[in-house]
Amino acid sequence: MALDYIEIKGGRRLEGEVQISGAKNAALPALATALLTSKKCVLQNVPDLQDISTMLKILEHFGARSQSFDSTYEIQIENLGSVEAPYDFVRKMRASVLLLGPLLARNGMARISLPGGCAIGVRPIDLHLKAMESMGAVISLQDGYVEARAKKLKGGEFTFGQVTVTGTINSMMAASLADGESRFLNCAKEPEVIFCGELLKSMGAKIEGLGTPTILVKGQTSLSGFSHKLIPDRIESGTYMVAAAMTKGEVLIRQTCPQYLEAVIRALKDSGANVELQSQDDILVKGANEICPLNIVTQPHPGFPTDMQAQFMTYLCLANGESQMMETIFENRFMHVPELMRLGAKITIQGSKATIKGNASLVGAPVMATDLRASASLVLAGLVAKGTTKVHRIYHLDRGYEKMEKKLALLGANIQRVPQA
Repeated sequence: MALDYIEIKGGRRLEGEVQISGAKNAALPALATALLTSKKCVLQNVPDLQDISTMLKILEHFGARSQSFDSTYEIQIENLGSVEAPYDFVRKMRASVLLLGPLLARNGMARISLPGGCAIGVRPIDLHLKAMESMGAVISLQDGYVEARAKKLKGGEFTFGQVTVTGTINSMMAASLADGESRFLNCAKEPEVIFCGELLKSMGAKIEGLGTPTILVKGQTSLSGFSHKLIPDRIESGTYMVAAAMTKGEVLIRQTCPQYLEAVIRALKDSGANVELQSQDDILVKGANEICPLNIVTQPHPGFPTDMQAQFMTYLCLANGESQMMETIFENRFMHVPELMRLGAKITIQGSKATIKGNASLVGAPVMATDLRASASLVLAGLVAKGTTKVHRIYHLDRGYEKMEKKLALLGANIQRVPQA
């Protein structure tokens, strides 16, 4: 595991344009979808991220043959070499639970180590398992593994107790090869869910209701391959939008998707930033001289995304007044707060609510990332802190941001990755 750290000398205004990469949270389930067919699958606009490399290694373990050129990946799994996803792979990435549905649907059995990944709460997979049981799977837990069996999945009905993106996608994948029609209620409406549903439809699956709480899937006897281009990463887009606003800069966010970012755009405008749509794919963000405080509550899409909470908390440290942030999605997602406070932030936590006192004088210091979005928030803090900030454990950052330090440097930031023995 790389022990590099990122060093930032703060105080520079960001200017220029930044190209947005493909969405990690759509790429991982899209790659898992290749398990549903023996045909060739082609995915374009794939970001160069650690999580992508991990998923490709897992697929190779299952017998995948893959090749890549630029940001395009070709994958084919003619014969499954295994139905077990070992702990050494799965512990690195929670999204590996997405292997459960397609393995079970194609082979009648799946054995997957209980997943790891970011430490931002328990994030149980019980909803995934119950959805599989609604289609006739028999589930057992032993020795840290989930084992699912079903000679042939059958259409069923399941209501998610809470909205879950990966649970919705996993269930759609499994139901695509089940006998009969499956009905899922209280489904996630995130863009990544819609993308994966459209990808499955291009493979021959019959799916209705994408983008609504109720999704119907009529199973097919077999599925073809696919050739799809990933949607832009809305969280990467939002992160650079905040970076522009908090440095009082002017940055063109290129090749993004504004309709996925309505809640983020609204919050930035409410804070005083100028946000203009330059085209259907580009957004121009200009920071305000004075940042207005905000009260934000994270919600499932189309609400304010939990994956932007940490970045906005850093931004609101600079606001002229007191802000509040309510986290409703994950129970342990304020782990970045002690590190921000090391830089001079004034934040108090009461349960799931954070109160941020603005006008903070941030001063550089060594800090440690605890999860993916926390690491991004610390980099943002370093952009405006006086002196030098060193962000350690950036392997978290590398899981979800493609070449972040290089993209920020092109915008004028004084930032570099420093190898550490």
